[in-house]
Amino acid sequence: MWFKNLKLYRLAPDHGLVGTDLLDALAQSPFQPCGSQDSQSSGWVPPRDDGALVYYSGGQLLITMRTEKRLLPASVINLATRERARQIEDQQSYKPGRKQMKEIKEAVTMELLPKSHVTQSDTRCWIDAKNGWFVIDASSANRSDEVLGLLAKVLAPFPIVPLHVEMSPAAAMTKWIIDDEAPAGFTIDRDADLKSTGETGDTVRYIKHAISAEETAHHILAGKQCTRLAMTWNDRVSFVLTDDLDIKRVAPLDVLKEHQDAQAANEAEQFEADFALMSGELARLLDDLVATLGGMRGDA
Repeated sequence: MWFKNLKLYRLAPDHGLVGTDLLDALAQSPFQPCGSQDSQSSGWVPPRDDGALVYYSGGQLLITMRTEKRLLPASVINLATRERARQIEDQQSYKPGRKQMKEIKEAVTMELLPKSHVTQSDTRCWIDAKNGWFVIDASSANRSDEVLGLLAKVLAPFPIVPLHVEMSPAAAMTKWIIDDEAPAGFTIDRDADLKSTGETGDTVRYIKHAISAEETAHHILAGKQCTRLAMTWNDRVSFVLTDDLDIKRVAPLDVLKEHQDAQAANEAEQFEADFALMSGELARLLDDLVATLGGMRGDA
């Protein structure tokens, strides 16, 4: 249940996202498997196997985008294209030109697509209507852009806006390392990246290594900033903060796992308990993190 990566966005003050309204919107774009000539297909599926496209519990919503892709490597297309071109050359007694090669490649691709294997992946989104958060469980900007693009087709006006904070995450993380002191409620763990702000982009990476002000001072004085820092919040959740304000490698610690592993009467109750625990803890973590970064800017 726990999200592993957090791409953070804000809900507009007048977002109007409630369970029924969102359900009606998502129903306009349900997931459909790839057709024979489709390389990719995306749509909405139920977060649980109960048929509802939106899971709603006390102001917290969960939705899931499913993406299906056909696996057709360029190397396979190119090999088949060259073979087809050789056959055509034998028939017409001269090599195909550039335009004909393009047509051959397109024809080969159309023939191979229906025979290719498909893969599916799900991307979950947590909507905290109480506190104004829209969070995508994705490690890449491409995947989060895909989610936002799919939502933009069915939600008007679009209710999701970027998150802006007063203090640059890179500047804040660098300061915490220089001061050898994490903000209240947080501790600094043993992974960090220090990257040059110059054109070279030189990077020093610490992995499972104590991050000390003394050891990192000369790198920072040489013009490097912290762009990635492992941290723990209130001994409850560990994560990695990036200079893009992404949160990666989110993991509940033992104090939360004890609650998470508590037995429930059935699968539905366990899902509800897990989602309530995750959304409650992460909402408090995000509030504390934003506060340490000076709060949200007026345009957030």
